[in-house]
Amino acid sequence: MIIWLNGTHGAGKTTTSTLLQELLPGSRIFDAEKVGETLMDIRPGLPATDNFQHWPPWRPLVVETARRLLEYTGGTLVMPMTVLVEHYWREISDGLDSYGIPLRHFVLHVEQDALRDRIQNDAVLGPSRFRFQYVEPYAEAYRTWLGDEAEVVDTTHIPPLEVARRIAAAVERGPAVGRDPR
Repeated sequence: MIIWLNGTHGAGKTTTSTLLQELLPGSRIFDAEKVGETLMDIRPGLPATDNFQHWPPWRPLVVETARRLLEYTGGTLVMPMTVLVEHYWREISDGLDSYGIPLRHFVLHVEQDALRDRIQNDAVLGPSRFRFQYVEPYAEAYRTWLGDEAEVVDTTHIPPLEVARRIAAAVERGPAVGRDPR
């Protein structure tokens, strides 16, 4: 199974994935950003883009890497990765489905004012122009498709450990009613 943690940059995906992995025996974290980093290291470089997700190989490579990891290790992959383009999400989720891989898609949602405050006052990274540039695209994706596509966990007022506990409990209960159990 794959537990995909989506949401904008600064929502708590990385922190939550670490805590969730500790709550789910036999699970592993796979950060699909590493696939993007591999593509960024190709020389000469691939066509210029502001986001490696725009490169067509990224999406099928994420699917294939996840499939191979699960084939090798079994268990559960926890994947913290922002995907805000609906077509890209469909490509990934349909690819995983084509291999029969169960997928639980969670969005860690943060109200915009709280999100901006988190980004501005991040004690580890400091204010991040990169993170700020995704606040509006996330809001648009959430409003138009993402909020309906995934199981939403509002992280605005709850700490990461509670977020991880809620996701673990949801996974233990089984697929969400009214949602595609992929």
